[in-house]
Amino acid sequence: MKKLLCLLGSSGMLAACATPLSPLASQPVPAPIVQQNQPAAPLPPVTSQPLPQAPASSQPVVIPPVVVVPPAAPPRPVAANPKALLDKLLPDYVKPRSGWRDDLVSAFTGLQIPHSAENYCAVIAVIEQESTFQADPVVPGLPKIVWGKIGDKAGNYYVPLPVVKTALLKKSPNGQSYKERIDNLRTEKEMNDLFEDMSAEGQKLGLPVGMKNPIRTGGPMQVSVEFAEAHVRAWPYPYARNGSIRDEVFSRKGGVYFGSAILLQYPAPYTDMRYRFADFNAGRYASRNAAFQQAVARLSGSKLALDGDLLRYQNGQPARDASSTQQALAKLRSRLGLSDADMLRDLKQEKSAGFTQTTLYNRLMQLADQSQGRKVAREIMPEIRLQSPKITRKLTTAWFADRVDGRYQRCLARR
Repeated sequence: MKKLLCLLGSSGMLAACATPLSPLASQPVPAPIVQQNQPAAPLPPVTSQPLPQAPASSQPVVIPPVVVVPPAAPPRPVAANPKALLDKLLPDYVKPRSGWRDDLVSAFTGLQIPHSAENYCAVIAVIEQESTFQADPVVPGLPKIVWGKIGDKAGNYYVPLPVVKTALLKKSPNGQSYKERIDNLRTEKEMNDLFEDMSAEGQKLGLPVGMKNPIRTGGPMQVSVEFAEAHVRAWPYPYARNGSIRDEVFSRKGGVYFGSAILLQYPAPYTDMRYRFADFNAGRYASRNAAFQQAVARLSGSKLALDGDLLRYQNGQPARDASSTQQALAKLRSRLGLSDADMLRDLKQEKSAGFTQTTLYNRLMQLADQSQGRKVAREIMPEIRLQSPKITRKLTTAWFADRVDGRYQRCLARR
């Protein structure tokens, strides 16, 4: 699981490293975008043809808006019997097989995603990569990781860890002490439930440490809680709820539902499914935006991090300080025939499908095509280093996309 734990600021002690969304970020989710009263764009084919809580960028990352656009027509042949198809596609080890199968069918139905082998295999591949079909993934060494982060956070307040542990001897709502629960942590859901209780009883514990629940992603597809909460405001949630949307994310059916949404329920005309997997890890349209950055870098002679983030953000809004991409575009102002204000207006659409319809995008890519004497790439793999306490070697978004794509191809072969 790539999005395990990151140290927060004053708002909490732990946070799941986002993708993403990614999947899936320290900023709040902007208001959902629901496109209505216009033809819905079809989901791109999801094979080798047009089709997590983390970007290691120094720039803050904003979670993209929730765009929920059902397909107007299926891009691939739709299975007449989705359950029979899934019986072939699911790996042999999956248990309970009928439970996962039914949740996948229900999620696709509720999200209006075509029941095709390509679409199912895309979701299956991500679930395999993120949790190996564990509804509540086990995290090895979780108590040590949590105590380490609590100790770091307490140290910022000059509170010795033994003092913190003494305070956490207080009995929690489930009858165990908080210390016992941390010492026996095994899964993400247990960790989430622990911090939900600690948040509710933060003042009673008497610690000068923020107790807001810092767990931001979870479930079998490592979905962002913020994404899920925004999605239900834009699209009807098809299941009865016994608790919060956060609770639903940590369930099997909810995790599959929201994970399918962030992976497939947005238009992205990529030429290879790997780029959609990269977006799941790095943020929607990161692959398209990284190609745009590459074109900007070549035309301007600037060196840019091809991470798919075109703007800097602060509190969910573009920051006043220009990003490196904006600074590079300023060198091309006369060639593009656009003012800084014009370019900023268009760059604000970087997290939506509409960015490719902007004047900036089309003029820039036309210049790039003319400069190279050919049509330049419209998607490339974002260059992002993944970071997490669990990761001890150099892993990147490209590594994640390739790993998931390998599982995707094996799933398609099971047809």
